[in-house]
Parts: sequence; C-alpha cells; structure tokens
Amino acid sequence: MNLGRTAYGTWSGGRFMHYGEQLSEEHYMNLMRLSFEKGVRTFVTADVYGAGRADALLGEALKGIPREEYCLAGIVGHDFYEGLRNGSRGYPRFTDPALRGPDGYYDYLKMATEKSLERCQTSKFDLLMLHNPDSIAYTSDKVWDAFTRLKDEGMADRLGIAPGPANGFTLDMIECFEKFGDRMDWAMIILNPFEPWPGQHVLGAAEKNGVDILARVVDYGGIFHDDVRPSHPFRDGDHRTHRPAGWIEHGVERLEKIRPIAEKHGLTMLQLACQWTLANTAVKSVVPTMIQEHGEGARPIESKLDEVANLPPQCLTKEEVETIRQIGDNTGCMALKGASVRHAGQEPRPDEWAMRDELLEAAKRWDLTLDW
Repeated sequence: MNLGRTAYGTWSGGRFMHYGEQLSEEHYMNLMRLSFEKGVRTFVTADVYGAGRADALLGEALKGIPREEYCLAGIVGHDFYEGLRNGSRGYPRFTDPALRGPDGYYDYLKMATEKSLERCQTSKFDLLMLHNPDSIAYTSDKVWDAFTRLKDEGMADRLGIAPGPANGFTLDMIECFEKFGDRMDWAMIILNPFEPWPGQHVLGAAEKNGVDILARVVDYGGIFHDDVRPSHPFRDGDHRTHRPAGWIEHGVERLEKIRPIAEKHGLTMLQLACQWTLANTAVKSVVPTMIQEHGEGARPIESKLDEVANLPPQCLTKEEVETIRQIGDNTGCMALKGASVRHAGQEPRPDEWAMRDELLEAAKRWDLTLDW
C-alpha cells in the first residue's frame, strides 16, 4: 500500500517529541488505533523515538488489523545502538566515521530495519526512509547500494529520505534526487502555508525525478490547530519555546488574514493548511503533528484528529493557493542547515557542511542563486 493523503506520525502526542502535554502510553496507543478507525491508513514511525518505544507502541496499537489494510512508513539512521546521545543534537548518524566505515553501512541498516520491523510486529515497511541524512548519506553510492539491498531483500517496498531535524538541505536534496531518484520514491520535508520557504524549492526537482513528497509540520507548530494564542502557556521543555519571540503573534495575525478562505470552503484552519500543502506540486501526503495543548481552553487532541481524518477533497483554487503563499511567505527567516557558504573551510557537522561546486551547478539548473 502506498501512502495516503493524510498520515499519522508517532512523534504526535508529546511522548517522544516535546509538544504540549505528554499522553499516557494507553492514550497514545488509543489515539493511533482511533486514527485507523476514523480512516487514516498511513502511519509513520522512526526507530530512534524513545529508542524503539514508539515502534513498539505503534505495533501494539495496530495489532490485529490486517497488514494489507494500512501503510507503514519506517525511518532509520540514528545509531542509538552503539552511538552516544549528544544532548539536543540526539544520536549520531550511522554514517559517522567514528562508528563505522562504508563497509559497515549495510550491516547497520539491515540490523536497524529488522529490529524496527520486529517492534512494529510486521515483516516489511511499505516505505523506508533514511533519517536526517548527513552529507555522506546524501551523496554516497555505498549508502544507497546498501539501502537498496534492503528493498531487494523484501524489507521495504519503497525507499526515501526524511531530512532534518531543522529546515534546509535544499540543494543537498535536489542533488540526491538527481543522483538517486531512480531508487527513491518519497522524501519528507517541512512545508505549510506559513513556511513555504525553503521546501517549495525542491518540489520541481522531486516531480521531475519521480519523487513524491510527504509534508510534515503542516500545522506550523500548532498554530493551525487554532488553539495557540499569544501568551500561550507552554510546558517547560516544549520545543516551540525555542522559536523566535513573537512567532505566535505573527502567526495568529496571518491566520486571521486567510481565515475567510477557509470559511468560504467550510474548512477548519488545519484542513486549510493540509489542502494548501497538498496543492503544491509533488506533495502527495501530509502528516500534521497531533498536539494536546496545555492549559484551559485547549482543544481535545481527538478533535484535531477528526479534522485530518475527514479532510475534504481539494477545493482551493490556484489563485487562493497563491494568495495564501504570499501571506505566509517566510523567505530568509532563518539560517538553513545543510550545505552552506558560511561553513566554508570548516569540518562537516551532522547537519551542516561546506558548499560544493556540484551543488552550485544544481542551483543554476533550478534557477536558485545563493540568496535563495
């Protein structure tokens, strides 16, 4: 089964990514089961969440449902088996030279995939993605030869990449599509009405190379759930407290500007965000983060799930899509990760490395100047 228009990610519910309240394990599993019952048929999990615990809870939640009735996307690549966690940077990538060389890529990927499948109580993924690739994973034939073997051996029907955790990697993704697009089916990016940049710049290359896009953060940090307002009482440690000051005020201001479009079509604001994102070339699936906010007046997380599960057919016009894009334009609002000229002459880091001539050539092919 291929991915559907809407998907549920195991980072929802606050257990493994710190957004809003942390659901109990029982509530967390019930929400995933409820997703299926309401019609969501695509589930996305990453082995590093809870060092495998998210996989296991998803497996329990879907236990008893015929495997052919849902699509399962797995993500591997952070080595929490042998690597040591580096604070907020998380676990190292499996390609870290301090852990192994190219000859060890296949053994690691096979082991990690098999263990993730076992926790999910299944024998294969419909889609398997590389988690937060570093510069090696974006470019190495050794990595992609090893990754492709997993598909050939029946552990996955489709392959892809899930860049991050921050925003960027645009030229790296374009080059990866051009080099390995014949082996790649999906890529997951950040894209929503208030963050069209930089994700919009990879869509043309994805379409040309036959790569479908799964969009995350469609809810823009919860703004499109319509219950985050100025002075919102975030829990200590909530990831969104690291966003720039004033982001909620600015987000709510833009939300009100596009609300008439949602009302015209009978859409909630989250449904509007999903429809706008799906209207972009190459985007075939959206996976909003389901958040149970803290404080009085917060909407039940189940009501947000209802909106995703009952997403109407596409109804936005091209003019409305462009109007929303202009209102939400965020070009240049942050320093992007991946290849950058500011990193020239420095040793590569897991999420930042020096620009290469090949990437500059790719930028020219796609009309992207260095101030893009």
